[in-house]
Amino acid sequence: MSWSATQYTKFENERTRPVRDLLWAVAGANVRRAIDIGCGPGNSTEVLAARFPEAAIAGIDSSADMIAAARKRLPQFSFDVAGIEDWSDAGPYDVILANAVMQWVPDHAAVFPRLVAKLSPGGCLAVQMPNNLDEPAHILMRETAMDGPWAQKLTGIERTAREDARWYYELLKPLCAEVDVWRTTYHHVMAGGAAGVVEWFKGSALRPFLDALDANEQPEFLARYQTRIASAYPALADGSVLLPFPRLFVVATR
Repeated sequence: MSWSATQYTKFENERTRPVRDLLWAVAGANVRRAIDIGCGPGNSTEVLAARFPEAAIAGIDSSADMIAAARKRLPQFSFDVAGIEDWSDAGPYDVILANAVMQWVPDHAAVFPRLVAKLSPGGCLAVQMPNNLDEPAHILMRETAMDGPWAQKLTGIERTAREDARWYYELLKPLCAEVDVWRTTYHHVMAGGAAGVVEWFKGSALRPFLDALDANEQPEFLARYQTRIASAYPALADGSVLLPFPRLFVVATR
């Protein structure tokens, strides 16, 4: 799947706020080594470094474009192109941060325990994931995919990770001294009405759909999706849209 650092950072403030909330729930003492897995363009790594200024910081991401942006932004840290599923570094790490990335990674029942095993005693796995597959924006994404000439090629495209808080707690509690799980709904103000909402998702959830379409199909798909979005998210008096965006947070301390 292709990723664009430029598209992603169009909404950097909105995308960065959840990682600030996440990391303030992580204990700050004795963090010597920390890594941002799925670091994207480095916005979350920047927050990680500010939270733990004495720690050695690194980042990995499967996208070369994202890693290039992160290296340019934070040349003092080490960034490598690598996928989470095959990340072989044994650690130990005092903090492993996974901000808005694990929703793209399959088999959480195997991957989460493997990440916990890379923690030092007392170390934390800090995870934030969009928890919005049942929101209108995603329902309409699926409807648009199935209602058009592209239906066959888009079947099964959307990510499917949708476990709830209890599932993650029960998975991680036997492996950890403490597990804290919570869900927060952010309400992002999208300038430009429905077009702004579409622009937001072009940097994330729409990527696999657009990657599967050719250059002639993409504009029509986006136009149909935007029409549906305009009905589901009525514009406010100033023309903006308030986009509810639920997110799931997990802080697991080994």
